[in-house]
Amino acid sequence: MLKRSLTRRSILKTAALTPPALAAGSLPFVHGAYAAGKLSIGAWDHWVPGATQVLEKMCQEWAAKEKVELTFDAITSNGDKDLLTLMAEGQARAGHDILGLRLWYVSAQAANFVPVDDLVEPMIQKYGKISQGCEYTGKIDGHWMAMPSSYGSASLPPCARIDMLKEYAGIDVQKMYPGPGTAPDMELRNNWTWDTMLVAAEKCFKAGHPFGLGLSVCTDALNMIGAMFASYGVQLVDKDGNITVKNDKTKVALEWFQKLAKVLPGEVFAYDNASNNKALVSGQSALIFNPPSAYAVAVRDNRKLAEQLWTFPSPKGPLGRYDPTNYYYWGTWNFSKNIPAAKSLLAYISTRENQEKLVAASSGFDTPAFSSFMDFKVWEEVEPPKYTVYNYPPRGDVIPSTTGFPAPLRIGTQIFAQATMSKMIAMCTQQGRSIDQAITFAESELEGFMRT
Repeated sequence: MLKRSLTRRSILKTAALTPPALAAGSLPFVHGAYAAGKLSIGAWDHWVPGATQVLEKMCQEWAAKEKVELTFDAITSNGDKDLLTLMAEGQARAGHDILGLRLWYVSAQAANFVPVDDLVEPMIQKYGKISQGCEYTGKIDGHWMAMPSSYGSASLPPCARIDMLKEYAGIDVQKMYPGPGTAPDMELRNNWTWDTMLVAAEKCFKAGHPFGLGLSVCTDALNMIGAMFASYGVQLVDKDGNITVKNDKTKVALEWFQKLAKVLPGEVFAYDNASNNKALVSGQSALIFNPPSAYAVAVRDNRKLAEQLWTFPSPKGPLGRYDPTNYYYWGTWNFSKNIPAAKSLLAYISTRENQEKLVAASSGFDTPAFSSFMDFKVWEEVEPPKYTVYNYPPRGDVIPSTTGFPAPLRIGTQIFAQATMSKMIAMCTQQGRSIDQAITFAESELEGFMRT
């Protein structure tokens, strides 16, 4: 197996120097020494140490069996190099056969991908229900244009300090969401609402350990805000493309964020995706919304603190309990010279057995799109403390949430990319505007999305 490390310079150079004939796909494909030809895959370089290597080994095992000469590239998301790779290859019509895709990237290049209904639909028949959010961003105009993957997919529910929530807020998170075999305290669980969390946030703020909840334009903030909005029934745009932001539900949600902003540190409006992790691992914050990557860093750098961390579902709103989720996909270019081999590899790494291996390699960070996969053993095995991430994957009454849903995808993409929800909150909490003015701003911005 060949392995390369892609840099920004090499990506741009490849796109710029690709000969027109090659870009147009007119050159004949020449098989190498391997009977099934050549194949290349570009995958996100996973944040959890070792996870990428397990995926690479899995692909290598398939390649050896199928006699394919495989090149595996690990591509970092730092500086959006994975997005840069995607756009450069799509424009040049040359590059990898398979590329890993973050949440909104499928629609960006959907016209250049090979439909994979023949892979996904049999999986749905075999494994059952697939996440609504995964279908929202992966199925374009009625066709699956990329293969859903547990690798790189993640939920972003609360991760909190057991000791701080118990001492300062009177909430026993281990009783509320215990490990397997222990009955939960249903009174606690049913009372775990956004209003309850607001009271807990105020108490922890007064105790000097505020919640690390971003209200900025970073994706972690957008995901948390979107889940809260969804649980209150707030839709900026409905499934038919009608602008529906102006209603009492939106006002109630914004009033809640006005109260929350008063008990958070001011820097939450400038958070990036690392800020909440740092706030938790440093011992400053009592609660964040995040995948177990922050927990994994705590295990490595501050084990005593890690022993006090517990991950559990989001608070409940009037319309239910929504956990933020981000899904990852594999796209196969329609200019690939070995589409059959590409689909064969995707089918291989997408089996339940291999998906469980990948989730285990991520220490439970990754979240499958299939509800029937939520019984993987890894979530029982990660410690300390025992069962700390058992309640991480969305199960039971938890609904996976994608910010922007249910608007038509091209509009939902803009709602997320332009951070419309975060801007509304900033206007009525930091900029001295009223809630009505924030909603009027959103209406104007959404009308602009309709015209593009």
